[in-house]
Amino acid sequence: MDKYPKPSKKDVFLKYKIWLSGLVGDGRVDDLTYDLLGLIHEKGSLKAASEAVGVSYRKAWGDIQQAELVLGYPLIDRQRGGKDGGNSSLTPAAFRLLEAYRALQQKFDDSVEEAFKEFREKLK
Repeated sequence: MDKYPKPSKKDVFLKYKIWLSGLVGDGRVDDLTYDLLGLIHEKGSLKAASEAVGVSYRKAWGDIQQAELVLGYPLIDRQRGGKDGGNSSLTPAAFRLLEAYRALQQKFDDSVEEAFKEFREKLK
């Protein structure tokens, strides 16, 4: 008897990721970056966004800085401290990036879903 049950063809899923990187692979703009940007807009701070995705503030800030270097433009405007604490907001370029990313992701999802259907048909 097999140690593990054999999965059926319906139990197989295709996973993929897309990201942007510099020419030599320095830095990257990936799902975490987009999640952080969306949460910065929603919550008003990088600290709150980093907590929401479960990464340290230092990692979140480093990822945003790397993305800015790769892209060549700022993504967040930061207001430091003060009596009410600091806050962060997205730049207009960051809003355009998020909108373009969502459209690109949807195109990839649609194309990959169709290609995977064709793949599964060939397995029958």
